[in-house]
Amino acid sequence: MQKLVFYIVYPFVWLLSKAAFPVLYIISDFVFFLVYYLIGYRKELVLRNLQRAFPEKTQGELRVIRRKFYHHFVDVFMEMFKTFTISKKQMRKHYKFKNLSLLEDLAKKGKSMIVVGSHYGNWEWVVSLNLHTSVKAYATYTKINNKIFENKIKSTRERFGGFMVLKEDTIANIITNYRNKTIGIYGLLSDQSPQLSRAYYWKDFLGVRVPIHTGAEMLAKKYDCAYVNMQVKKVKRGYYETEFELLAENPNGFPDYQITDIFLKKLEKQIREKPEYYLWTHNRFKHEGKEKKSKVKD
Repeated sequence: MQKLVFYIVYPFVWLLSKAAFPVLYIISDFVFFLVYYLIGYRKELVLRNLQRAFPEKTQGELRVIRRKFYHHFVDVFMEMFKTFTISKKQMRKHYKFKNLSLLEDLAKKGKSMIVVGSHYGNWEWVVSLNLHTSVKAYATYTKINNKIFENKIKSTRERFGGFMVLKEDTIANIITNYRNKTIGIYGLLSDQSPQLSRAYYWKDFLGVRVPIHTGAEMLAKKYDCAYVNMQVKKVKRGYYETEFELLAENPNGFPDYQITDIFLKKLEKQIREKPEYYLWTHNRFKHEGKEKKSKVKD
């Protein structure tokens, strides 16, 4: 059955990915109309999230942000499809990196790096990092039910030189490289809510008290990795620029959660400046008011 689904669906995905960018965005505009005006996918959830994050804004202002978000949201999914066949030359043109010397300098010092990012801009095309640096980059991914699709997606992302690691294998991969003294860049998206039972730390984020992912900081301290922030900027439609910033070369010199706080502060500033490029369709504030019910607290 998995093979049948793959052979039915993938040809359509492949054809879509072969579309030139202008054509791809014409299709994206049509899909946006369907998703936003006809289907209304998670529109109420997005509006609630925006109301919690921006109580100072009027309903009219929030609805404008919501509409802009959905336009960008559909673009990102079209760009994800484009990943299947986009050339390395095209990828270099559409997705640029700033401050790459930071990564190279840390590697020369024998430092692996935990690179933290968020669901902002286009987070998928970060897999092209190894087109620009020789330092091995690893990105986590979540297992999907269709193994054939999973293998295809994995091979597609790895053709740019990086390595895809299952989410549940991330720590084992870091440990293996740590013991073998292999320098690596480990990309982690650290902006979504952890499971309530694993809520070690709570903090106000976008004005709401929520549990915070602290795994990136924990791994950086345990395995002596530099802690690097990655921010994606949307330059214009289909074009992105990602900048790296060192937050802590030696994280063990910082009190617990301080580096995480610095990352969140920078992310919040970015979201407030251009909120339409953040992923608002996830239930970001679902654990609000549950701090006392969690098993562990700050």
